[in-house]
Amino acid sequence: MSKKHLKITLFTILGIVCIVAAAFLFNIYTKADSATKAFDTYKNKWVNQDFKTMYSMLSVETKEKITEKQFVDKYNAIYQGIEAKNISINIENEDKIKDGTKKAINIPFSIVMNTAAGKLKTTGYQATMVKEKVNNKTKWTIVWNEKMIFPSMKVGDKVKITSQPATRGEIYDRDKKPLAINSTIVTLGVNSNEFVKNKDINITQMAKILDINTSIIENKLKANTNPKEFIPIINILSTEKEKIAAVMKIKGVIHMSPKGRIYPGGEAFGSLIGYSAPITAEELAKKAGQGYSSSSLIGKAGLEQVYEKRLKGENGATIYISRQKDGIEIQEDTILKKPSKAGENITLSVDTELQKSIYKGMKKEPGASSAINPKNGEVLALVSSPSYDSNAYTTYKSNTQIAAWKSAKEPFKNRFKSTYSPGSTFKLITAAIGLDQGMIKPAELMNIPGLEWQPDKSWGTSMVTRVSDKIKSVNLQNAFVYSDNIYFAKSALKIGKEKFIKGSKKFGIGEKLPIDYPIAISQVANNGSIKNDIALADTGYGQGEVLMSPIQLALSYSAVVNDGSIMSPTLEKFNAKVISKVWKANAISKNSTKILKDDLTQVIENSNGTGHEAKINGINLAGKTGTAEMKKSAKDITAEENGWFVCMNTDNPKIVVSMLIENVKNTGESHHVVPIVKGVVENYLKRTIK
Repeated sequence: MSKKHLKITLFTILGIVCIVAAAFLFNIYTKADSATKAFDTYKNKWVNQDFKTMYSMLSVETKEKITEKQFVDKYNAIYQGIEAKNISINIENEDKIKDGTKKAINIPFSIVMNTAAGKLKTTGYQATMVKEKVNNKTKWTIVWNEKMIFPSMKVGDKVKITSQPATRGEIYDRDKKPLAINSTIVTLGVNSNEFVKNKDINITQMAKILDINTSIIENKLKANTNPKEFIPIINILSTEKEKIAAVMKIKGVIHMSPKGRIYPGGEAFGSLIGYSAPITAEELAKKAGQGYSSSSLIGKAGLEQVYEKRLKGENGATIYISRQKDGIEIQEDTILKKPSKAGENITLSVDTELQKSIYKGMKKEPGASSAINPKNGEVLALVSSPSYDSNAYTTYKSNTQIAAWKSAKEPFKNRFKSTYSPGSTFKLITAAIGLDQGMIKPAELMNIPGLEWQPDKSWGTSMVTRVSDKIKSVNLQNAFVYSDNIYFAKSALKIGKEKFIKGSKKFGIGEKLPIDYPIAISQVANNGSIKNDIALADTGYGQGEVLMSPIQLALSYSAVVNDGSIMSPTLEKFNAKVISKVWKANAISKNSTKILKDDLTQVIENSNGTGHEAKINGINLAGKTGTAEMKKSAKDITAEENGWFVCMNTDNPKIVVSMLIENVKNTGESHHVVPIVKGVVENYLKRTIK
């Protein structure tokens, strides 16, 4: 054979070898790719929790051991129980899966998912893929067993989860006095077997002691299906010792001592602190994914609701494998554990004694009050009257309590967060705007004869009226002392609509208050625009469309004793300190501040002053009364009138109190409010000034 022919033969042989090798390698990779491709489809169904399709991809042998229903139910129970979401499955060392000559291939993988116990990453999984004929077609299937759920699982094992509810954060006042805490309560209930021996007598006696309807006890007994179980009837505060002792004498009555939410501040704090209660199904749906469960408490009103995210904490959970050993179920393997995280404790700037003093002074008359420290913006009290005892939502509502709520005027209405017509208390703002814009000269006399005024006949029947015409030539101080509506109406007209609106903004009117509690926004006029001169005149003395919240009014007056600036209101103390900052710098100029302080002092010091009843010997006070008419027209003579008084001490200023009492028309108008505020301020200053 020639060298040429030999060379061709060698090349031919080499080519054949290469073709065979390529075909062999192609066969390996094609078969391996087919297995991984099948598993890729399987894991995509897994990620989407399509357990029915997953079952269809199992091997023939696997399907002989577990039915589709058993398979789907098992996965649903486990994944719903642990709240499995955002599942991610990753094949490990995919580049090494190349042995296509075998009919079985092992594919290692890991799973990452979010659960009720946090993020769970599990390694050590292995999927055995087998190539077999199914319905006359050759395809890759999955050999399944419990290790495909969790690698440490065995046949007969169960996956369980236990929750560790977070301890709800507590709320305290400025002196660390408790306002909303977790403490022991008493659950009064019955042992059915014993209690029903004298059922009718026992029910009647128990209902009488607890002041509830007999139907409450009867319905609880009827709803119970196991006579050996403890049947809870009501929760009661542990301080109700007499009631508890009396009920416990009834045969068959027993008690338990669980933890509950307690509100030591009582009724004075109802609207401010609010209450928490078990979450409803509707709330749970809205809060999906936010760490709530069907057994969670959630803030329903007041600061319990405002600070819900901070108070709730984070529930803990443990996911584990439960296994039977010698007929006893034990916790065999912890898959994931997340410790609970207690909610944040919150310390308020509120003074408990002051809050209670205000509430007591208001005698459950409908109204609202706010007290602040003018120098640092601390909110010392926020009171709505009448109110409710938050403990009624932790314990039970007696018949006496229900009757009291029905007879009270809207005890669940939160008045301190609302806005009202401020009446003459608004004259401070008119005066400040006029002084700072040079439209009011404090010593200049304004001639005002008679009890009513209008600039000309174009006003028709509209008149500005005054209470007293004791003096006809009125300057700014006299206008404050006698609360002269005509003086302030004429001053507002001098200022003009646009400048009046602009000046009011220096007090933050029209803005959301920088405070956690959602307080209604105060206003000078609807839509921020004073419609005409009649409305402007009415605005000047606090009628028209002016609306103010009690705290906004207190903040406005605080500028008088704080060099003209308004501090940002705060409800909290952090590390026993208040984070103090200016909200509205120079709301009133310093020159005007001195004038206004002197004038407001005379409202109380002058024997003719509308606030003279508030005078306290040895304590210098400044303030302003106000009567807001709720008239729908000038001819309305039956309309209600609300009474206001704002008062503050001027030497080393510590407190500004604003108070509104509704419907004081027949009880002395604003003079009805003055002595209440006087008592509050006097008690506070005597207690706090060392």
